[in-house]
Amino acid sequence: MNASCGDMACRERLTFRGPKLFRQFNGWKVASALIATAVLIPLLVIFLSFLRPETDIWKHISEHLLADLLRNTAVLTAGVLSLTAIMGVSLAWLTAVCEYPGRRLFVWALLLPMAVPAYVMAFVFLGVFDFAGPVQGALKAWLPGHFDPVDVRSAPGVIIVLSLGLYPYVYLLARGAFLTQGRKAMEAARSLGCKPIRAFFRVALPMARPWIAGGLMLVLMETLADFGAVSIFNYDTLTTAIYKAWFGLFSLDAAAQLSSILVILALAVMLIEQKMRSRMRYFQTGRLSMEEHRIPLKGWKGWAASLFCGLVFIVAFALPFLRLVAWSLEVAQNQLDVSYTAEIVNSLILAAGGAGIICLASLVLAYTDRRHKDSITNASIKIATLGYALPGTVLAVGLFVGFSYVDSAIANGLGIESVLQGSLAMLFIAYSVRFLAVGYHPASSAMLRITPSIDEAARSLNVKGIKMLFRVHIPILKGGLFTAILLGFVDIMKEMPITLMTRPFGWDTLAVKIYELTSEGEWERAAIPAVVLVLCGLIPVILLVAKSEKRIV
Repeated sequence: MNASCGDMACRERLTFRGPKLFRQFNGWKVASALIATAVLIPLLVIFLSFLRPETDIWKHISEHLLADLLRNTAVLTAGVLSLTAIMGVSLAWLTAVCEYPGRRLFVWALLLPMAVPAYVMAFVFLGVFDFAGPVQGALKAWLPGHFDPVDVRSAPGVIIVLSLGLYPYVYLLARGAFLTQGRKAMEAARSLGCKPIRAFFRVALPMARPWIAGGLMLVLMETLADFGAVSIFNYDTLTTAIYKAWFGLFSLDAAAQLSSILVILALAVMLIEQKMRSRMRYFQTGRLSMEEHRIPLKGWKGWAASLFCGLVFIVAFALPFLRLVAWSLEVAQNQLDVSYTAEIVNSLILAAGGAGIICLASLVLAYTDRRHKDSITNASIKIATLGYALPGTVLAVGLFVGFSYVDSAIANGLGIESVLQGSLAMLFIAYSVRFLAVGYHPASSAMLRITPSIDEAARSLNVKGIKMLFRVHIPILKGGLFTAILLGFVDIMKEMPITLMTRPFGWDTLAVKIYELTSEGEWERAAIPAVVLVLCGLIPVILLVAKSEKRIV
């Protein structure tokens, strides 16, 4: 009897310990940790590559190329940051605080350049302004013997192209900062004798500094990660060197070692951004939401503001898009057999599949963060969303090398050649790692709208666990999850280096086709896939503008 009771007590203890252990190491935490591991793999591979240095190749790179690569990268980032800061802040101030002809139109029109990928802007710029382009051709005809051709394949050229595509990051955040400052701060400065220009530099600009810095950090990361625009301009940076080391010198280790430099730069940028965000304190003092609260620009000042905003919109979006449409019509008329059906279908399949995975992973991370507020969960989420700060070339190298070991072990066990390398699975993993942060933030923001009282009401109706997630949470999260899918879809459609370096054989996409055609100087033939990409990119921009205009006039 005693033995029997002892056995029952033992079984009872085991019964209660099991669920407790499961609660500590449950499936949600494990899933979040696995998602974070997918980001850690390329980082570890890249830094461990120094254990197997490519002595001859690395010696050649360090002696003859590295200094130029670092200088070019530094010049590019400094130039793009300076130009985007000037354009973004000035346009944000004019549309948020001032009143002049056409302001309502420019509020949303100045965001449209976000829909144009940098590499599309690059080949349109070269097609129009290069030696054989219409602009220099017309100048040579008008000024025979007096016009010296200008080489636009230079640092200033690529800086202008990237700045025209990236200034909306600064514009969007700075405009939000100026709108939330209210009129009281400016009135206080004016009462102390500050003229409008001085009040802008002494009051408004310092108050908006954290938001402007946040936009510039995004610009800096995008500039470091850019591959398409710099390769089209033949402007060698660290990203192009990584591609050439892999596909030109056929050395994955040399590519990984070059990637480590870019990773260190990207992580340093991310740490600086987080440090600045942790110091940011935000207090809303009013809103400039009424027409009479804006500063009226009358006479020549108003028309000058309209001209400045109009020129930026025309150069950054209207002219490139119209040029693409014109080229597309020419190609369609002259080459009726040209078809990009396969590339369009491949792009849609990859974008839809990758966006679905990103949405699912974002839901897992957001739900885990809601249920478990502990250091392990917090660390998993931070690591999992780190991929957006890493350039596509870096992720491609790290994932390809990292998964090659796993692939070899699986292939040897199954007696086949390859499982992961050159497969869609690896491509989807790379997309998910790169763009998970884009999907997580809208999903996490939507999760914050679910109050504890909603969960308590669901439990009172005996709706618990996974049933609560599907029947209560997901219907409330539909808006955030839809945004995650939409942003992931568009980003994958435009992604070039990851697709170019890790795609399966025959899986050419619109972005890859644009790269191949522009590499051969066929700008006109690249126009049709470029127009499709721009139209896809317009969708989230239009939705973003519509959402912001509902909140702020």
